Amino acid sequence: MTDFLLLAFVFLIAGVLSVPIASRLGLGSVLGYLIAGIVISPVLALLHVDVVSIQHFAEFGVVMMLFLVGLELEPNMLWSMRSRLIGLGGGQVVITAGLVMGIAMLFGIAWTIALAIGLVLALSSTAIVLQTLNEKGLMKSDGGQASFSVLLFQDIAVIPMLALIPLLALPELIGTTEDLAAHADAAHVAEAATHAEDTQGDHGGGMSLVDGLNGWQTALVNIAAIAAVVLGGGYLTGPIFRFIAAAQLRELFTATALMIVIGIALLMSLVGLSPALGTFLAGVVLANSEYRHELESDIDPFKGLLLGLFFMTVGAGINFGLLGENLLLIVGLTLGLIALKAAVLFGLGQIFKLETGDKWLFSLGLAQAGEFGFVLLSFTVANAVIPAAIADQLLLVVAMSMLLTPALFILYDRVIVPRTTQEQVREADEIDRHSHILIAGHGRVGGIVNRMLQAAGHAPTVIDFSAKQLEMLQKFGFRAYYGDATRPDLLNSAGIAEAKLFVVAIDDKDKTTELVRYVRSTYPDVHVIARARTREHVYDLYAAGCRDIIRETYDSSLRMGRSAFEALGANRDQANKIRDAFDAMDRRSIVALAEHHDPDTPADENAAYIARVRELGEKWQAELQADIEEILKAG
Repeated sequence: MTDFLLLAFVFLIAGVLSVPIASRLGLGSVLGYLIAGIVISPVLALLHVDVVSIQHFAEFGVVMMLFLVGLELEPNMLWSMRSRLIGLGGGQVVITAGLVMGIAMLFGIAWTIALAIGLVLALSSTAIVLQTLNEKGLMKSDGGQASFSVLLFQDIAVIPMLALIPLLALPELIGTTEDLAAHADAAHVAEAATHAEDTQGDHGGGMSLVDGLNGWQTALVNIAAIAAVVLGGGYLTGPIFRFIAAAQLRELFTATALMIVIGIALLMSLVGLSPALGTFLAGVVLANSEYRHELESDIDPFKGLLLGLFFMTVGAGINFGLLGENLLLIVGLTLGLIALKAAVLFGLGQIFKLETGDKWLFSLGLAQAGEFGFVLLSFTVANAVIPAAIADQLLLVVAMSMLLTPALFILYDRVIVPRTTQEQVREADEIDRHSHILIAGHGRVGGIVNRMLQAAGHAPTVIDFSAKQLEMLQKFGFRAYYGDATRPDLLNSAGIAEAKLFVVAIDDKDKTTELVRYVRSTYPDVHVIARARTREHVYDLYAAGCRDIIRETYDSSLRMGRSAFEALGANRDQANKIRDAFDAMDRRSIVALAEHHDPDTPADENAAYIARVRELGEKWQAELQADIEEILKAG
């Protein structure tokens, strides 16, 4: 018991210390976990910890993650992805495997070994990529969706790979796998091989429902298992949760959610299919279930902890002795693999017409090898396909490429994104029509303002920096000009000097502030209406000289508050008066607190601002409560 508690404490303290530091430095949680694993690897070695066994347990986090991903997808959405699923995913696996195989054969490696190496390195890391895309809010982007299509195809492709690999066995390697335990590094592989057989459907070991069956019988069992998941998810989940709800115990919901995921994973393993694929399918089936959000909230904490543990075991599992002996070779192979996969992915992105930024996200995000590489390498050694010495080096390549993945995302964020957002995919339009009203940005805010002004007979000059947005507007008959409204030369050509009104409705908070400051200082006679993203942004815009500032969600929030009071029994007149009372109090508070705002200090770190809020907050709350009570009494 003491050993277990000590081990749990070591992993937890490593994660708790490393991840916040890495996140604060902008490195992301995944790199934080990987670094934590590297830091504690000497401690684990002293404690004689079997990192591989822990990694196998932590891999269940990937299974849970794919279940949650499936919950976000509806079957119709999945069907709409079929062209990318096959085209991008299939193209990436086939082309990458073929190129790696060809390069390996150039170095004198037998074609069977070269093919197995190509299949292993063609896969990418589902765990790291999806976790990072979700953290950065990029999952819904075109590049994120393309990445997901490839990862899903790769997870499906593991199944035929596991069937193909034993057919590549070399006679001269058969019989040597029993002696792997004598080799320190190969022992690590042998243990993983046992896990691969147990969890990925190898019929040579572990409990299985398809042992001794021929091909068509195995196929029927597989189809029956998939049908059981689909039908069970569609028809049994509701009654099960309603039965559990009768007990009114929160922990039973959590236990039931875990039971469903583990049960599906177990069923898939017993019939030789991928547990991750099975749980993903179940998630898709349950995407429209009334218990979807319950399942998400119950599974998500376990998924996060297990994925964090998995990333730490990847860092801790790096064989630094072997790495030191073959440093140049391993580093060269790792960088070569990343460059090769990125080139293949970039080419596919070009064929499928991804935008420049999405293309780079797609290429850099999937350029690593994946966690299934550990399983497949172990499987190839156990089936006498790849020699143990080569497999040990490839294990390092897989681990090192995964370790470098967060750095590739940092490269994307800090180098690619600024350049792709600044570069113009076409020259700025020549503005041939001037108006006394200018609008910068024609999205969900600027678009409504433009429509209202046009309805009154005005013809604003609209400037937007999104070519895709302008193409959509043109289809509906709206006239807008392409260009960056923060450029002084473009503003001048748009007629800012003669304008009466300038509406700033662009998304970027900092660019909005800079644009307002420039216009107010250069053209003081122009009335500026600026869109504020947050309360703090109001202060920044006020300091920049703007006096007509609209918080983008403030009015809608007031309307929701008014509706809330009406739902609680107040009449429309009372609800409107309560809304007005709150609005008046909020506007007074902005003026009172403005002098304590520091643009260079976040509000939650500004001691003077916090002290003033605490000083006046109770007073304002009491006054507002008294006003509301009086309004409700007056009827």
